Amino acid sequence: MSRTVLITGSGRGIGEQTAKLFWEKGYNVVLNARHPERIQQAAAGYNAIRSGSAIAVTADVCDHEQVERLFDEAHQAFGRVDVLINNAAIAHIGLFTDISISEWNAVFDTSVRGTFYCSQMASREMVRRHEGGVILNVSSMWGQVGASCEVAYSAAKGAVISFTKALAKELGPSGIRVNCVAPGVIMTEMNRELDEETLEGLKEETPLMRLGTAQDVANTLYYLASDEAGFITGQVLGVNGGLVI
Repeated sequence: MSRTVLITGSGRGIGEQTAKLFWEKGYNVVLNARHPERIQQAAAGYNAIRSGSAIAVTADVCDHEQVERLFDEAHQAFGRVDVLINNAAIAHIGLFTDISISEWNAVFDTSVRGTFYCSQMASREMVRRHEGGVILNVSSMWGQVGASCEVAYSAAKGAVISFTKALAKELGPSGIRVNCVAPGVIMTEMNRELDEETLEGLKEETPLMRLGTAQDVANTLYYLASDEAGFITGQVLGVNGGLVI
């Protein structure tokens, strides 16, 4: 029986590439985003090649009722969720003194509240099954070291790291592994706000002398979900080219 992965925020960037990789490896894929266009198109393409292998569920992970519906649809389609990847996030760049309460809350709601809602839904099912499972959270190197003018994003991603470590301890006895990836500067739409000079400076600061790709992160997530990573839990794996060590 094929395993099933549910990936939040899979309409673009890291989530989109991760969904593609897991599908290519034979997983059933539950695509999720707040806006339907790109995930519906991706699911249709996957199903045209391998019928019944993907569904697209439009849901806002900040809303508990929508998260419940997301998992209900996943169960109706595939019976279970073996791997959850909490990838949905929004960024905010600007002075801390200027950030509004609504902007702060939006960053935390997506990264932290969404991770909580989805992880709780997934872990309840995994614990009941007594067959293990995998929860993977996408943080950021800024969650490890902080970034000027990205205080809300850094704080939210730091919370995701602490969440990962604590949940891994709690779910470990049930055979459920919980890990985190902390990407560096990845060339996705989220980083389009950075100008060429800034990107070039970050590239020069990176020991591997290049910026990351969504594929780099997808490959790491796939490894952590695999049986080859069966003795790894509670860890934060940096995918940053050595920029943060």
